[in-house]
Amino acid sequence: MSKMQTLNKVVDLATRRRDDALTALGQAQRELQSAQDQMNQLRSYAEEALQRWASRSTSGGVDANLLHHHRQFMEKITHAIEFQKTVQRSREELVDKAQAQVYAAERDVAGLRKYAERQQQQIEHRAMRLEQKATDEMALNVHLRQSLNHAHGLRS
Repeated sequence: MSKMQTLNKVVDLATRRRDDALTALGQAQRELQSAQDQMNQLRSYAEEALQRWASRSTSGGVDANLLHHHRQFMEKITHAIEFQKTVQRSREELVDKAQAQVYAAERDVAGLRKYAERQQQQIEHRAMRLEQKATDEMALNVHLRQSLNHAHGLRS
C-alpha cells in the first residue's frame, strides 16, 4: 500500500470519527431537549398546583388535612424539580463534551486533509520535475545527435 493510500485511509478514519462525534452530539442535544421539556412540564405543573391552591384557599376555608397534603405534594414537586435540574446540568455537560469532541475531530480531519493535500502536491511536483528532466535529457540528446550529424556532414 502506498503512502498516499495509507494517508487517505487515515483521513477516512478521522472523517468517520468526526461523523460519529456529530451523531453523539445530536443524541446528547436531543437528550438535553428532553430534559428541558420535562423541566418545563414540572414547573408548569407546580405553577398550576399553586394557582389551584390559591383559588381554593381564597374561595373557602382550608382544613389542616388538606393543607398537609398540599405541602407534601409541593415538596414532592420541588424535589422532582431539583432532581430534574441535576439531570439537565448533566445533559448540558454531555452536550459540551460532545461539542468539544466534534471540534477536535473537525480539527483532526482538516489537519489530515491539509497534510494529504501537501503530500499529493509534493508527489505531483516530483513527477513534474522528473518529466521535465526526462524532456531536457531527450532535447539534449536530439541536439547532440544533430550537432554530431552536422559535424559529420561537414567532414564528408
